[in-house]
Amino acid sequence: MTQQIEFSLLPAKRGFHLITREVMKHLPQLPEKGLLNLFIKHTSCALSICENADPDVRTDMEGIYDRLIPENQPYFLHTMEGSDDMPSHAKCIITGVSLNIPISNGRLNLGTWQGIYLCEFRNYGGSRRIVATIIE
Repeated sequence: MTQQIEFSLLPAKRGFHLITREVMKHLPQLPEKGLLNLFIKHTSCALSICENADPDVRTDMEGIYDRLIPENQPYFLHTMEGSDDMPSHAKCIITGVSLNIPISNGRLNLGTWQGIYLCEFRNYGGSRRIVATIIE
């Protein structure tokens, strides 16, 4: 059996945000075993799984991404929506827009220190839409 729901995340400022709890509150009861696919319907943010305990990791990740793909580069042609727009698309491509997470014993089978991240690459990205597909 497959279930699919779509929901909005609360708007978040630019950065890497732990959203595991926010995602879970939108999901129905999970099956005993299966797979959860999360897909974010945007091109200037991404989803990832990373460290869920130390907030310094999220700050460090933002610094790493900003150094990898800095704003205001003379070779960017797509600049009509602001200096953070083209870099946000590039960061999205590097990170990805979907995750697959196993479900075991009715719970997400994440590692002890793993959490779901919203990687918000725009200064003002607004509310983000996620499609969650649960495959039993």
